[in-house]
Amino acid sequence: MDLVAHLIACPHCAAMNRVPVERLAETPQCGRCHQALFTGLPLALGEADFDRHALRSTLPLLVDFWAPWCGPCLQMAPHFERAAGLLEPAMRLAKVDTDASPGLGNRFGIRSIPTMVLLQGGREIARQSGAMQAEGIVRWARGVCA
Repeated sequence: MDLVAHLIACPHCAAMNRVPVERLAETPQCGRCHQALFTGLPLALGEADFDRHALRSTLPLLVDFWAPWCGPCLQMAPHFERAAGLLEPAMRLAKVDTDASPGLGNRFGIRSIPTMVLLQGGREIARQSGAMQAEGIVRWARGVCA
């Protein structure tokens, strides 16, 4: 059975929104707060809001696990941000600071950073460690979700 609508968590108010697949590219807005569901930027997620985007949303979620003291993480940050603009609305991109949310790092077994984890329906479908440029991130994510 093909998916006819995605359930998407609003990045502003966290309300869940049902968006028909064919309307994803039409700049959908939240039914509650009326702001854009896609900002072209990665979301900063923590332990309190992670599951709403990872488990309840039906879009693939590409998560960059990073830390503020990590040089390669800081070098990759603008590339990950650029990739968000290229990959949305096909998937949501998010960043998790492993220092601020150590439980999430433990939950996903993060041993080195930066590490990107691609989730679908709350399940990990792929993982990539090490800093990458925007083009590599996009190519890798699209290759996994193809």
